[in-house]
Amino acid sequence: MKILYLLASASLLALIALSLAWELWLAPLHPGGSWLVIKVVPLLLAVAGILKGRRYTYQWASMLILFYFIEGVVRMFSNTGLAASLARIETGFSLVFFISAMFFAKLAAPTARQS
Repeated sequence: MKILYLLASASLLALIALSLAWELWLAPLHPGGSWLVIKVVPLLLAVAGILKGRRYTYQWASMLILFYFIEGVVRMFSNTGLAASLARIETGFSLVFFISAMFFAKLAAPTARQS
């Protein structure tokens, strides 16, 4: 469980850092930065729950991350140069997060409901 927690946390934080760097400095769609940087906001909403090990957050974040996987695959084949390389990295981070989050959510004890 600890390794799944570490993999999910590290890949989520790395994906946030990559997305910020990509859209602001490394290869933005427009010179000087891109509004695509707002794609980081949904990831930021998941950070607290992921770092606290909340099973529910792992469940919904594992579905959310699929959008980043899709974006990475699309941009990997549609972009060239540095942007295509960054898309490969994004795809890798999102895949690591998805797999580790799914297994963490499966193995974590369900939250007891108060009646």
